[in-house]
Amino acid sequence: MEYKGYIGYAEFDDETDLFHGEVINTRDVITFQGTSVKELKLEFKKSIDVYLNFCARHGKEPDKPFSGRRTND
Repeated sequence: MEYKGYIGYAEFDDETDLFHGEVINTRDVITFQGTSVKELKLEFKKSIDVYLNFCARHGKEPDKPFSGRRTND
């Protein structure tokens, strides 16, 4: 999943019947979960928006998503 440049990865937990996800292209920890794929996608986007709003309210620069590609400077 991708939203505003952030990429989310999720797995399904058979024991809890929940999808658990995490944003994988940032150093900050952003997690989300849902009971269906539709809910998981919604919660992923909400988690990014909550993170960005939190950063704005606290004067913190959000960790920018990275691509994983190396650049030669």
